[in-house]
Amino acid sequence: MAESRPQTAEEVIKYVADNNVRFIRLWFTDVLGQLKSFSINASELEDAFEGGMGFDGSSITGFNPIEESDMIAMPDPTTFAILPWRPSENATARMFCDIQVPGGEPYEGDPRWILRRALQRARDMGFDDYNIGPELEFYYFKDARPADGKPEILDEGGYFDLTTLDAGLEVRRDTILALEQLGIHVEYAHHEVGPSQHEVDMRYKGALAMSDDCMTYRITVKEYAMKYGWHATFMPKPLFGENGSGMHVHQSLSKDGKNAFYDPDDQYFLSDTAKAFIAGQLRHAREIAPLFAQWVNSYKRLVPGYEAPVYLAWSRRNRSALIRVPLYHPGKEEATRAELRCPDPACNPYLCFAGMLHAGLEGIEKGYELPEPMEQNLYHLTPEERAQRGIEQLPETLGEAIEIAAESELVLRILGEHTFKRFIEIKREEWEEYRVQVTPWEIDRFLSIL
Repeated sequence: MAESRPQTAEEVIKYVADNNVRFIRLWFTDVLGQLKSFSINASELEDAFEGGMGFDGSSITGFNPIEESDMIAMPDPTTFAILPWRPSENATARMFCDIQVPGGEPYEGDPRWILRRALQRARDMGFDDYNIGPELEFYYFKDARPADGKPEILDEGGYFDLTTLDAGLEVRRDTILALEQLGIHVEYAHHEVGPSQHEVDMRYKGALAMSDDCMTYRITVKEYAMKYGWHATFMPKPLFGENGSGMHVHQSLSKDGKNAFYDPDDQYFLSDTAKAFIAGQLRHAREIAPLFAQWVNSYKRLVPGYEAPVYLAWSRRNRSALIRVPLYHPGKEEATRAELRCPDPACNPYLCFAGMLHAGLEGIEKGYELPEPMEQNLYHLTPEERAQRGIEQLPETLGEAIEIAAESELVLRILGEHTFKRFIEIKREEWEEYRVQVTPWEIDRFLSIL
């Protein structure tokens, strides 16, 4: 297990001095969930904790324009960790930062701040924390930019395979050891359904720390793939005809130190809180879709037939439903949870989890009724049968999703006015750029016959 790490500014400064840490990378995230970093010398650490480190935010996607570009990165000492892929002599550490504007106020476009606001709403409603356990899937390929445009897989292994078919076994092992060194507890790791597809599951924790862990997880997976000369990608649908990569998120709220989702007297063992929370996520899923499926490619994954859910229903056993409530086991009250199956691992985790939390809290605050569970395979229903039962589906494209979000008062509250405007603008640009492309499929299909 990972050793206990320093938690305060004083402890970090002492650890750095005692362990010959030479550089500290300050990490933060842009609006699209891309990790940003700049490095400071260990001698600058006290100044960094005292007043933060200034930088120009005008070149960061979604941050302020050039006329108000001064930003301050304020390191969070609880996120201090040594980077295991850097040389151990003259070691390099990292800390996540909260972004501020001059004067010390939080910057409203900082994704970490957007999630902090969501968590504050939960606290104001009497909840201790929003606990989540995401399962991030990814693919290993031989090259990031294959010459013929088709990614080259490493193996033909399948779900849970433990054979020579699983070429990623060693790199996955090194990645898990590195994650443990970074203070991230790994519960499961295995080959996924797709060829060369993998999954490493982290133990659940509070949403802010888990968002930091998701960012750390993604960069760690990529760093160790690169050590083997390979490329790891969290792209939602990199291979036609194969399963996409999802990020199923197990979630619950805690109150007075207990799981607020559990009720021993309910037929599903779900409390009224849990039911209203699930109802909120189902009702608002179409609005918050660009937060959990934020790329053009995300909607190539969200199609019937590949285990990715598209229909707005919940179930206990049925994996075609948007939300699955795993069956209760006696003595495991704390494990009562709802699993949202639509997010993908290429999202901005801070915005994704903030959106999920706000949608659930809307349900609790407004007393939404939870419909009956849908236990049959929703892919087998005809469109008429789904319409008869009032089952809606997720947007089919980023273009559709972003226009629904643009009209959503809830998404405006989730993101705040500044980020809402920038996010919608950036995503509309992405959709427009994609929409006018002429694809190889169109050339193959139409050039010779039209």
